[in-house]
Amino acid sequence: MDEKSLEMLEFPRIREILAGYTSFSASRELATSLRPQADYQEISRLLSQTAEARSLLTLDRGFSIGGVLDVRETVKMASLQGILEPPSLLEVQQTLAALHELRRYLGGVRADFPRLWDIAGGIAELRQIEKDIAACIDPSGEVMDTASPALGNIRQQMRETRGQILERLEAIVRSPRGQRILQEEVITERDGRYVILVKVENRHDIKGIVHDISNTGATVFVEPTVAVGLGNALRELAIEERHEIERILRLLSAEVGAHKDDITRSIELAAELDLVLAKARYARRTRATEPVITDPAQEKAPGTFLRLVEARHPLLGEKAVPFSVEIGRDFSVLLITGPNTGGKTVTLKTIGLLSLMAQAGMPIPAAGESQLPLFDGIFADIGDEQSIEQTLSTFSWHMGNVVRIIRGATGKSLVLLDELGTSTDPAEGSALAQAILRYFLARGTLAVATTHYSDLKAFAHATDGLENASLEFDPATLTPTYRLTVGIPGGSNAMATAARLGIPEEIITDAQSRLSGGSLELETLLAGLMEEKQKLAALQRHLTTERDEFARRNAALTDELQRLKTEERKAIQEARDAIVREAAELHREIRQAAAELRKEKSAASVEQARRSLAGVREQLDAGTWQPRVGEEGESDSSVIRTGDSVRVKDAGLTATVLSVSEDSREVEVEAGRTRMRLGLDSVIKTSAPPETASGPVSRPEVRRVPRELDLRGKRADEVEWALDNYLNGAAQSSLEEARIIHGIGTGTVRNIVRDFLASHPLVKSFRSGGGDEGGDGATIVRF
Repeated sequence: MDEKSLEMLEFPRIREILAGYTSFSASRELATSLRPQADYQEISRLLSQTAEARSLLTLDRGFSIGGVLDVRETVKMASLQGILEPPSLLEVQQTLAALHELRRYLGGVRADFPRLWDIAGGIAELRQIEKDIAACIDPSGEVMDTASPALGNIRQQMRETRGQILERLEAIVRSPRGQRILQEEVITERDGRYVILVKVENRHDIKGIVHDISNTGATVFVEPTVAVGLGNALRELAIEERHEIERILRLLSAEVGAHKDDITRSIELAAELDLVLAKARYARRTRATEPVITDPAQEKAPGTFLRLVEARHPLLGEKAVPFSVEIGRDFSVLLITGPNTGGKTVTLKTIGLLSLMAQAGMPIPAAGESQLPLFDGIFADIGDEQSIEQTLSTFSWHMGNVVRIIRGATGKSLVLLDELGTSTDPAEGSALAQAILRYFLARGTLAVATTHYSDLKAFAHATDGLENASLEFDPATLTPTYRLTVGIPGGSNAMATAARLGIPEEIITDAQSRLSGGSLELETLLAGLMEEKQKLAALQRHLTTERDEFARRNAALTDELQRLKTEERKAIQEARDAIVREAAELHREIRQAAAELRKEKSAASVEQARRSLAGVREQLDAGTWQPRVGEEGESDSSVIRTGDSVRVKDAGLTATVLSVSEDSREVEVEAGRTRMRLGLDSVIKTSAPPETASGPVSRPEVRRVPRELDLRGKRADEVEWALDNYLNGAAQSSLEEARIIHGIGTGTVRNIVRDFLASHPLVKSFRSGGGDEGGDGATIVRF
């Protein structure tokens, strides 16, 4: 990328902000050296990593790389046979422990975050080094006695020797002579030797070595002769201790240095992970998302296409006004006009800066549906850097930038030109600007330029491939709104801006009187267009609000209607269940009446019960309890009516229905010259015409029925008729015994079956099923 353009678009400031979200120096270096990439696969990988990191931080907001430190220089020194001090070794141990934990954590979630694991998976496992350092050096940085047996032995001897010295010196201090010659009853150290504080006038009263004299000269620090030999032994042990510690540190340092490459690579991977996390933290702070990057290999047509939705300048924070723009579909060059201080340059920088950020693998402050092409270069001419020393005028500086851009830009570049053609004669500057824009248009280069020239507005309007855009200006408040509108040129509103900034009114009035009529009419026209557009936008917002409110109310009404339908179905079901329970009770009464009939032949009792049952059936069959159109229910094609053709299941004959009795659940049919009454369950409705015969209809041979009848799933009012038909058939088949399966459930069907069997003339006896016969869920009948 063009370095000068990176500076103009303030990309280095973005890198500094990103560095502020990193955790240690290695990742901070990566952030400050971040550059836009030109490889599609690499950019896609970086954006995917950031997207995963954003998801991870959403689940675990406190996740970080832990206590990883940049110990690469320390490790390098160890690899060169240098001896590391205990604090440095502790930093290595802390870093290795943090690296291990980082790898372990991301390994546990690798299925959900594979891109992050691709990085963390390369971290080396160096647990032994970590354990060895921890076993030798305590958290305060001291080499422990347990670091080696020799060190432990040396330190034990030192403690014993030190104790002997202190014992001898304390004897002197407590003695009468000591009370007389000592300045204080204190034992202290001077140059690693234990001494007592003797008065200067009594220094010859005790034999020993003088190691120091106090500042006042009144006290002499003396090592008594009785402690000199032990002091020498202690000094020798201290030297041995230093040599043993040095040997231990040399071994640990050599172990660290031997794994220099692994440790260095692991720290670099941790830095890469931390940079990804920094991008995710930045995205969360600025509400940024990963844009879609167009794959150059999959573009169906030549050229590039840029779409930014609700884009905001990343350096303006909450003050940024979002805008949306598309370039490359209907036009490749966009000309932005509008008031001074109205946001034209900010818009220009936003387009360039977001493109740079995306190609550096960073989320951008824009909506997720934003789409950016892969630019091979992003070039900008923004600002004013005239130089007196180089005799460089503003116009010359701008033209120098344009020359640089023309030499470097291609058909896959992005060009940003601020105030094109200014700082010179307006007529010549406008003509030059038109020629430059036409140059980029002919090469298919995406370009965005800003201007105040009216000639350029007309040129963009009349030229295919160019489009006008404007930053809005509120005519009521005479202030810019910073909102971008594509398709309409904007006025400069120089007079209003000057007045707002404090230019006296008489100067403004004089200036307006000197404007040509055409200029005034154009500015008035543009102001009117902007006002109408604002009214239209307000109306559109109002209509959108009303549409959303209508949709919300419609959804609420739909939910309420569904709730009422559910409650209605529930109420109907509860009523039907209550009537079914009532019907079951009536069936019990019918069975009781049938038993009495068989005993007393009282048809009146049965008829009364049947009339009651018929009343219940009328309630069940009433329209109130039937499924409505579109709801669940049986098809009308299965209902048997008079005149229908039916097939007799057991005989295989086709017959015509003469009558149907809903009360008794029986049907009278005619097959040839034979009439018969059958249960409704014994026939099936068919579309075939009934069979006819000129002679008598032959009777079918005696039917064979199975040795068991399954009544599970049948309604209470169907049980008796099915059971009666079966018993008759079983008797005709000369069965001696049969099994009636009724299940256990609530016991209703079982009670109906056994009450019916108790009074049936064909039944000799019955019992509950055995363990292998279905238990109490079946009844065994003997005929």
